Amino acid sequence: MASGEAVISRLPDQAEARQASLHDATSVYDLLTIGMARRGQYAMLCECLERAMKFSFNEFHLWHQLGLSLMAAGKGVGAVSVFKECARMRPEDPSLPLLAAKICLGQLHWLEEAEALAQTVVCMGEEAGEFLPRAYLALGLCCSLQASDASLKGDRNDFNKKALQALSKAQSLDPQDAQIAMYLSLQLALVRQVSAAMEPLQSALSLRGDDLHSLHLLTLLLSAQKHHRHALDTLNLALNQHPDNFNLLFTKVKLEEALFGPTAALQTCEDMLQRWQIRYDVSRSSPGTRKPSIHLTLPDFQDASTGSQSPSSVAVSRLEAALSEVSDISSTRRQGPTYIWNTLERIWLQAGELFMADGRLKEAQFCIAEASAIFPNSHSVLLQRGRLAELRGQLDEAKGLYDEALAIHPTGERILGLLLVKTGRVHLGEKVLRDAVQIHSTSHEAWSGLGEALQSRDCSQAPDCFLTALELEASCPIRPFTIIPREL
Repeated sequence: MASGEAVISRLPDQAEARQASLHDATSVYDLLTIGMARRGQYAMLCECLERAMKFSFNEFHLWHQLGLSLMAAGKGVGAVSVFKECARMRPEDPSLPLLAAKICLGQLHWLEEAEALAQTVVCMGEEAGEFLPRAYLALGLCCSLQASDASLKGDRNDFNKKALQALSKAQSLDPQDAQIAMYLSLQLALVRQVSAAMEPLQSALSLRGDDLHSLHLLTLLLSAQKHHRHALDTLNLALNQHPDNFNLLFTKVKLEEALFGPTAALQTCEDMLQRWQIRYDVSRSSPGTRKPSIHLTLPDFQDASTGSQSPSSVAVSRLEAALSEVSDISSTRRQGPTYIWNTLERIWLQAGELFMADGRLKEAQFCIAEASAIFPNSHSVLLQRGRLAELRGQLDEAKGLYDEALAIHPTGERILGLLLVKTGRVHLGEKVLRDAVQIHSTSHEAWSGLGEALQSRDCSQAPDCFLTALELEASCPIRPFTIIPREL
């Protein structure tokens, strides 16, 4: 009704009536925004505000409301366009380009666009006021993410240098901002200046001691210094405050594996499956249906002392049970957001990795089958299927699976390179491993693999590769530092 009765004529004699109708419509839309935002109905709110655009030419308030609602609804492309239009109306407001940069960094991964938006605020200088440190933060995060994406070592080094400069500038402008201090520490960690990263992180924790990402980063830094016990204590402190955070739980699995072995870590995987089922199991979301919940229990094909079945028959029966549930998972996985199924896939693959480390290949196959039922063409699933085939001595099948995984996503070059060297294709393996160290220059495993390839043909460069691998391993965290999200 508010948009239907609005005066849209731009004739001079209609100016007063237009302003009155705009004021009335704006009041209605503000009340509508309050009501719908409280209920999280952002998509419907977007539709309502979009209808208001026909009489909102150069009306900043309604455009700004539309941009915020699009942002909340996850419609990043539209939100960026709207905030750019808002910035055109009010070029002196530094918050508008930063809102657009936030979306470009988080939802869209438009790094060059985010960098340009942050640079417009930096160019305002002191006129940007309290937003200037945030602009340098955005600039630093853009360069840091570009460094992670860069395939050439020279480009990566340049982006890392720019990121450090921008984040250092941000901290000098606002030393009381805990987020800036944490991201400066993260950037230092990414370039393996682990000891130097501790100082800004301590500042961040003194300002905000319960911050999730700061505690997680501290855990990774301690693990990089090989203080795994202290790292696990810190992680448990973070989990006390964030018990359902799966990113923390994956790190806990890795630390427990390093400290206590794969069997102890598998218990945490079991707990993660149960947590996932409690939070996300969409097959139980409809009270009117009696559809059984999907299978979320780790397998155990080991021979029990009182059991009558042989290990092989138990294995076959359990695998058949797992495969019979494939259709159940496939039919339910489309009912929820993709990220919850990505999490379940990662839990199964992590469990499979632990079973392989423990030499229990049948259980590993079960877990990989569960992950494959969710995303059959996932490069992570293909990599782990290849690893399983390699452990079983099926090298040709393993190479085919690694090739398929690399065709989908450029990770796993190190594994394929080592397999090629093992099967006698040393020169091709060496080339793959050289590509791997170019892309993942801080991977001690890639450097060690290249050293093995060079050593197999008596190359004099092999000791240098092994030395580089040892130096990198000395500062290698239990999981990559890149698992800490970089966002405004």
